[in-house]
Amino acid sequence: MRVLLVEDDTGVAGALAETLHARGHAVTSVGRGADALHRHRDADLLLLDLGLPDLDGLDVLRKIRQVSPVPVIVLTARGDERSVVRGLRLGADDYLTKPVRLAELLARMDAVVRRAGARGAPAADAVVRLEDVEIDLGARRVLVAGHDIGLTTKEFAVLAVLAARPGTAVSRQQLMDQVWGDAYLAVSRSLDVHMTQLRAKLDRPGLLTTIRGFGYRLGRD
Repeated sequence: MRVLLVEDDTGVAGALAETLHARGHAVTSVGRGADALHRHRDADLLLLDLGLPDLDGLDVLRKIRQVSPVPVIVLTARGDERSVVRGLRLGADDYLTKPVRLAELLARMDAVVRRAGARGAPAADAVVRLEDVEIDLGARRVLVAGHDIGLTTKEFAVLAVLAARPGTAVSRQQLMDQVWGDAYLAVSRSLDVHMTQLRAKLDRPGLLTTIRGFGYRLGRD
């Protein structure tokens, strides 16, 4: 697979890249978060360190998740519970603390890419259709029975997160992380307001479902 290794320690990056090359992977190494943001679209998998010189790795992860479902494994020395939980909530597919055993890393890489393929999430320019609702992710337009319902930027962003996983439950925390950048209580009420507006504009009762105590699902049972 094409692996983008985001690691500022050149010694660690060189040794890991060499090992992954030997196992048949095509590895590109970068040492800054900005480079990861520019080059992630060319990779099948990201190995992301959090201690980067220009950006915090969690901020890099958040920004990538706003635009791409590419699998990301956090590979870092930062093993405190808060960082692990935040990394997973921001959309990391796995989180490993250094030093990591090579066999485990390779197995987790395979598992993450396999799960990503099984999810079959639509591409960023895909069109998702549910009954007479058409969600054009590339054009950022939603048609209901052929009519553009005129969503705001935030309304579309919330709907796009759900549309990327039709029929799948998405937690409130994940929605807030991906749309607002973090699951702070301060935006919880804002999410409720946007959900109410979305339901009213879609005008399709039962299509956007609240899962009590967890989050939301787009699509009927």
